[in-house]
Amino acid sequence: MHVLFIYFLSSSPSIDMVYRNMSRSQRVMGHMITSSFTKQVRHSLNLIVFILKDYEDMSVSSEASYPSDASTVILDDSFCDTPSKKMKEDVQSQREAAKIMVNEVLQRKPGGEKIFQEYHKTKSLTGATRRQLVNILVADIVEVHGRIPSQAIRVKYAQGIVALFPYLEDPLSKHGYEHFYYAASGSGYISWRLKTVQRSLSDQSCAAVDESNGGPKAARLTATTVQQLTGQECEEAISMMNHSSDEAVVTERMKATFEHRQKLVHDPDMSVDVLDTFRRFLDIPGLIEQDFLMLFGEGTSGKFLARWPTFFRPHIVEDGKGLVPTVHVEELLSSAQGDGDGGWDRDIASLCLLLHLIPPTSKGHRKAAKISSLQAEDYLVRYLQVGASMQIFLSSLEPSQPFMLCVGEQKNKIHKFYVIVDNKAIPCRAQTSVAAFDELFKAHFVFGTSYCEALDGFYSFIQTTIYNIDVGKTKKKPRVRELRARFLNMKK
Repeated sequence: MHVLFIYFLSSSPSIDMVYRNMSRSQRVMGHMITSSFTKQVRHSLNLIVFILKDYEDMSVSSEASYPSDASTVILDDSFCDTPSKKMKEDVQSQREAAKIMVNEVLQRKPGGEKIFQEYHKTKSLTGATRRQLVNILVADIVEVHGRIPSQAIRVKYAQGIVALFPYLEDPLSKHGYEHFYYAASGSGYISWRLKTVQRSLSDQSCAAVDESNGGPKAARLTATTVQQLTGQECEEAISMMNHSSDEAVVTERMKATFEHRQKLVHDPDMSVDVLDTFRRFLDIPGLIEQDFLMLFGEGTSGKFLARWPTFFRPHIVEDGKGLVPTVHVEELLSSAQGDGDGGWDRDIASLCLLLHLIPPTSKGHRKAAKISSLQAEDYLVRYLQVGASMQIFLSSLEPSQPFMLCVGEQKNKIHKFYVIVDNKAIPCRAQTSVAAFDELFKAHFVFGTSYCEALDGFYSFIQTTIYNIDVGKTKKKPRVRELRARFLNMKK
């Protein structure tokens, strides 16, 4: 049994500790206790010790040096081990709580199951899957804690990752999770992703098209009556169709996984992986049309092809004659009337004329330079000579919104049409340019992709005036309203 005297001075709080019958190692341990913790109170069954940070004076005095009313505490032999043991228990408790939190997030978020499957199979994560893991967790951080979470929150998520996936822990670092978040420098995968999200949200608040109530990115009730798969059944269906050579099987599985796909495209962190998850878009034509039908039904889906050739195209050509007569506009007018030689066919030329009738605007941004209608055409449609390498063409592209690629001998003799999404070529089922554009427009809704800013007015006109989608919800420029009023008030 050891006796510890604790003496309190009212004018200058301090602690003098006197150990009786203690070994040197036990005295050193006592000194470590006093110098390792901030001021706190520790409670035990037989112990209350007040510990002051940075207490350095471990003087040993005789019992007679202290007043008779000095507090006396009885310690047993296990006292020296109690603080470090308690600290370890606290760390373990925090680690377990963080592990449970991260596990719950991944269980309820799309893509989480894929991360677990890869880890259990390989005891590791590929770079792409690790990015997906970080993206999911950062999205949860922003949703629950805001754009600028505290350091403690970042540490908790990083700690939870290595607790849940112990093979991801760095054995040579102090805590093991510093590659996910290193508090000393504010670096790590979580910090870097947070900075990207913060920049993105800041840019969107200034420059994004207002689609909160309508447009391609708006979540909406679907028109499908097809029974939908969820959970493990959905994952199995995706795996099956990605390896099936039977197009009928792929088509049916795509229908059954439609709602899951819509959840992915409207999740900012998962939408970039849609074409990697549903790879059959890239080799089976018609899947864009199928998803659009499930979103809106046949009535909406067929409006463009029914109304464009007989009503809108003639009026656009007629209105185009009032444009400033540049060489390029004259070429478009000639092609739109069927008199062009080597230019676009009538439908693409008419679409380009519409783009000149609703020209791009700088949307009031000081840093955003206004581009011409001629320059904006490249964001709508491009031409590739037959025999040119598709792979080289795609690899040379800058990131952009969807556009139509026409492959042929010349612009008015096209053999094949593609919709380019995320630098990937989706083959069109269409054999005509007007039907190919119909698929291009629908791709924005199928993949939840916002319109190119330079084409915002152009697409808003197509969406509200021809397809009649979100007419009262989508923000429209005065020029769009003016042109719509003019066309719809004309006699057919």
